[in-house]
Amino acid sequence: MNGSTTPVEFSTLSTVHRDQMPRIRTVVFDVGGVLIDWNPRYLYRKMIPEPAEMERFLADVCTPEWHAQHDLGVSYEDSIPQLIAVHPQWSVEIRAWDERFVEMYGGVFEGTVDLLRELHRRRVPLVASTNWGAESWAMAKDRYEFLGWFDGAIVSGEVGMAKPDPAFYELLIDTFDLVPNQTLYVEDNHVNLQAAADRGFVPHRFESPADLQIDLRRRGLIGRAAG
Repeated sequence: MNGSTTPVEFSTLSTVHRDQMPRIRTVVFDVGGVLIDWNPRYLYRKMIPEPAEMERFLADVCTPEWHAQHDLGVSYEDSIPQLIAVHPQWSVEIRAWDERFVEMYGGVFEGTVDLLRELHRRRVPLVASTNWGAESWAMAKDRYEFLGWFDGAIVSGEVGMAKPDPAFYELLIDTFDLVPNQTLYVEDNHVNLQAAADRGFVPHRFESPADLQIDLRRRGLIGRAAG
């Protein structure tokens, strides 16, 4: 990993004067947890009404570790039959991970989308950086118009590597000719953001659209109001 491994303090409301801030030329956005609210519980609460049983299913069957392979490019066509072979009693629920994936979307974070719209309107270069399966990313692009506002995206399932792998950030830099210390990196995952900061990106730990709006305004990237 390039740069210091000392944890970075990700304060969005620093008192640093704007003149002392690096000039930001590009903004990189994580997608899940920043723009789109995604959680498998939105689907499985409907399929497995008993909360404890649902949590056991997500902890023992369709686990985060199992889903992580899709973020690296493994297809549902390969992964789902293998999992059903191990847990045949859950075959309907496992297939639903693919067949009803869109029901895992809880909606969008409208405030962040408004900020993205304002940056797009001002012609600020925008890049998406996300751990997302290639198949579900294609569905998300069809579903959410604002994903088309980006000048490009690095999607883990399309490139076969995922955050926080340092190679992911190198690919991001090389693909879009980014200058890290002139690039604001908006991310809700602390580990992934630390990796971006270690590579030299200017980090913004996403906690709310309101905090992000303040940071963008202080950097001169948006005006007094977004939208």
